Amino acid sequence: MPGSANLNIMVKAARKAGRSLVKDFREVENLQVSMKGAGDFVSRADIAAEAILKDELLGARPNYGWLAEEGGGIDGVDPTRRWIVDPLDGTTNFLHGLPHWAISIALEFKGQIVSGVIYDAAKDEMFVAEKGEGAWLNDTRLRVSGRSRMIESIFATGVPFGGRADLPDTLKDLGRLMPACAGVRRWGAAALDMAYVAAGRYEGFWERGLNVWDIAAGVVIVREAGGFVQPIDPEGDLLDGGEVLCSNGAIFDQFTKVIRNG
Repeated sequence: MPGSANLNIMVKAARKAGRSLVKDFREVENLQVSMKGAGDFVSRADIAAEAILKDELLGARPNYGWLAEEGGGIDGVDPTRRWIVDPLDGTTNFLHGLPHWAISIALEFKGQIVSGVIYDAAKDEMFVAEKGEGAWLNDTRLRVSGRSRMIESIFATGVPFGGRADLPDTLKDLGRLMPACAGVRRWGAAALDMAYVAAGRYEGFWERGLNVWDIAAGVVIVREAGGFVQPIDPEGDLLDGGEVLCSNGAIFDQFTKVIRNG
């Protein structure tokens, strides 16, 4: 797997934080957990992982900016570059002992995501990409699925919890999509959903109510694997709009028509 100096820094940071999270995951019942919001929990493990990532990434590139789920944002001396980090995507899975969660790291340059890492530490699967250099899973080149028929395709989404305002729209989406496809999965980690589209495990993914750190790394990984990524609203902002839709090229038009015709 080729990689620039920045990508190597990202991979090293993800592995170090991953070791910390795996250790805590084995003792998940003993974690100190506090309520952060309706259905949204933060744990000691989450905060510790972010501290490791911040130390590694800003230690290596102290002039870059920083944006992360727990610690907020820091303006960098270099205004053109920013780390965008989710130290634990899939927190609820983690706290329930479900081994489906990931570390997500993206590097933004002049408003574009140029590098991304999504690390599934529980399975030791490292999804990486750099703009113009392709996408990889460990040492294997990634390509999106070649399926072209909706009825043979599997999709992923996030079903809103706790009575969130976007639940009705998602239920309408499901009502239109499920009769037309081979299945819909809801695994609770948006970063991994996007990584799985890049790996050809899903044909497509869509979700509303997201944050930039949920999708930033996935954007470049899906695109470098040959997939298409857009906001659900074609006039919306991909990174800051809180919604995303992605798939392989063969079904993109069909998929977007189903989701957008609500």
